[in-house]
Amino acid sequence: MQLVRNPVVQFLTIGLLLFSGIVVATTLLADRAASREALADARFNTLVLARSVAEPELTRGLVEGRAGAVDRFDREVGGRLLIGDVKRIKIWSAEGTIVYSDVGELIGTQYDLGDDELEILEQGGIEAEISDLSKPENRFEASSGGLLEVYTQVTSPEGEPLLFEAYYYTRDIDQRRQEVFLPFRRIVIGSLLAMLAVATPMIWALTQRLTSAARERERLLESAIDASDAERRRIARDLHDGVVQDLVGTAFSLTALSREADTPPATRSALDRAGRSLRASLRSLRSLLVEIHPPDLKADGLAAALADLTAPATSAGVRTEVTVEDVDDASDTAVALVWRVAQEAVRNAIRHAEASTLSVRVAGRGSRLVLDVEDDGRGFTPEAVTDPAHYGLRGLSSLVADAGGTLEVLSAPEAGTTVRLEVARR
Repeated sequence: MQLVRNPVVQFLTIGLLLFSGIVVATTLLADRAASREALADARFNTLVLARSVAEPELTRGLVEGRAGAVDRFDREVGGRLLIGDVKRIKIWSAEGTIVYSDVGELIGTQYDLGDDELEILEQGGIEAEISDLSKPENRFEASSGGLLEVYTQVTSPEGEPLLFEAYYYTRDIDQRRQEVFLPFRRIVIGSLLAMLAVATPMIWALTQRLTSAARERERLLESAIDASDAERRRIARDLHDGVVQDLVGTAFSLTALSREADTPPATRSALDRAGRSLRASLRSLRSLLVEIHPPDLKADGLAAALADLTAPATSAGVRTEVTVEDVDDASDTAVALVWRVAQEAVRNAIRHAEASTLSVRVAGRGSRLVLDVEDDGRGFTPEAVTDPAHYGLRGLSSLVADAGGTLEVLSAPEAGTTVRLEVARR
């Protein structure tokens, strides 16, 4: 039985997986937060430029494209709009005309506005998207390597809504994202490392304690099993050497007395009945001794032990069959487990199945031993068991699982029962 399976490797593997998972998850979350923060900065800067710088200085006639209005607006605010990361400024009318830009060639040109831009013009708000540099209105930015355009609504002195648009280099946005992201990642990883530095010795100590406790429980369990086996062997030996031999002698004596010539017929008949009763008791006692502890649980003695196990069924008139094939190289542990399951299954069949036939088959199949105990009795529904008599097999399930085997109980009312065990032969 192996309860502890390389705890050092398990501990290190689980710790590494947890640390990697936390780092990956926090990195993804931090990157998303940093991206949102960088976009939020661009939106905020655009709102400040639009509402606090551009809108108050909008002059009458700018929408109509009057040269004086455009020059006056450019002198007042042109230099204050291209600050920080702002690459380009455009102000659009509802008809798609660029009424102002820091690039003079664009002023007065007309292009189609997109649906999102028209929506901002009509309803207000602010939006950001990656610029399509292939559009003719972006021809002066085609070599910039990527731009983010942020646009919002402003209102002209005449009360007409205009679209204020600011362009930012995407590389500047990425740089801003990294500025937000890197300190956060350092904090997260540093905190995790500090936590691991504190927690690892504690977890390691607890793991060692649990490992030691598991090993101690395993040792105590094995000691208890060994002690139980030794006690069963002692009881079986004492009964065999004492009570069984006395009963055998008594049975021989009764038989000898019944055959003496001067024994009256009535006495002879009584002695014969007593002898038969003693011999039946001896068979039952020998079967009980086999159940307490079989004489040989090694592979070459398994067939004889199973035959002794089914002897009470034969005495009760049940046709029994025992076959054992290809088990010569099976380990003592596997043979003992086969015996233990067969013992419980045969006991249930004799006591509860009311069967007319009972077969016990053990066969080696590759690296496995397979045990089948089958009867043609009244059967039962395994899922609805309430009879404590059937709990023995259920209790063996954990023992079988610890040995890496499988245990199945196949039965149905009036359809008999089959108990199947598969376990590694070595």
